[in-house]
Amino acid sequence: MVPRLKEKYEKEVVPALREKFGYKSIMEVPRLEKVVINMGVGDAKDNPKLLEAAVNDLTTIAGQKAVVTRAKKSVSNFKIREGMPIGCKVTLRGTRMYEFVDKLINVALPRVRDFKGVSNKAFDGRGNYALGIKEQLIFPEIEYDKVEKVRGMDIIFVTTAKTDEEARELLRLLGMPFAQ
Repeated sequence: MVPRLKEKYEKEVVPALREKFGYKSIMEVPRLEKVVINMGVGDAKDNPKLLEAAVNDLTTIAGQKAVVTRAKKSVSNFKIREGMPIGCKVTLRGTRMYEFVDKLINVALPRVRDFKGVSNKAFDGRGNYALGIKEQLIFPEIEYDKVEKVRGMDIIFVTTAKTDEEARELLRLLGMPFAQ
């Protein structure tokens, strides 16, 4: 079964992008390559159970097992040693990626309090977009009563677009609610 968002991409987004930017080949049209969801858990150095809870939350949200990330360097000010677990991440590609982005745009983001749209300035210059979320409770899979601590997460949309303008248009056509 083809995800709803991928179908929309193939039927509506590709023709619109080809018309706007004048791509000659269909392979030139920007597409979503992967979505990386990252959750930093700074308190994990004191309480390993918090990291376990964060991994479970992220696995539930993404539908794919989260990987524990470890500190690359020791930082004495934060009492962190090299190799200590400090967060978790998931990299989504293909069907799972489209399903997650669809759920994020149509279900989770509208549940944010006082939502006026996401920032359209969070592009990195190479066509990738970063989105920060303050709490994991906006996802319908997370049960409010079972959450020990409200945590935020970073969601990175990696595209094949060459410029930020192309990536912004791709995400806008996919349904990303950018603020005016």
